[in-house]
Amino acid sequence: MPTSLQRFLAFSDRARARLAWLGPLAVRLAVGWTFMLTGWGKLHNLEMVTQFFASLHIPAPGFHAHLVASIEFAGGILILAGLGTRWVALPLIGVMTVAIYTAKLPELHGLGDLFGTEEFVYLAVFAWLALAGAGAASLDALIERVRGRAATVARPGATATSH
Repeated sequence: MPTSLQRFLAFSDRARARLAWLGPLAVRLAVGWTFMLTGWGKLHNLEMVTQFFASLHIPAPGFHAHLVASIEFAGGILILAGLGTRWVALPLIGVMTVAIYTAKLPELHGLGDLFGTEEFVYLAVFAWLALAGAGAASLDALIERVRGRAATVARPGATATSH
C-alpha cells in the first residue's frame, strides 16, 4: 500500500476516533429537543390531545394524554442531557410503538410505508440509544467516569479500565 494512502488512512482513523462523540450528541440533541418541545406542547393542550386520543380509541384518553405528554417532555430533557438515556429511551419506544399502531397502521401497506414514517425513525433512534447509550458527551458518561475513579480509589492498584 502506498505510503500516502497509509498516512491518509491513519489520519482518517485518528479523526474518526476523536470525533466519535459527535454523532451520538447530535442525535440526542435533535430528538431530545424535538420531544421536549412536543411534550411541552401536549402538556399545554391536554384537552386537544385527549380528544385526539379518544378519536383513536385509546382507552382512558385523558390519563394517556397526561402520560404521553409527561414522558415526551421529561424524556426529551433527559435525552438532551444524556442522563439515564438507556432507561429513558424505553418508554419513548413504547410511545412511538403505540403511535404507529394507533395512528399510522391504517395508512401502512407494507414495510416501505412503515420505514418511511417519522414515528418509525424515532423508534429506531430510541432503540439505538437504549442499546448504545448516550455517548461520551453526556451526563451518563460523566457519571461512569466518576464511578470508575471511585472504583479505582476503592481498590488501590486498580485502573479505571480494569473493571
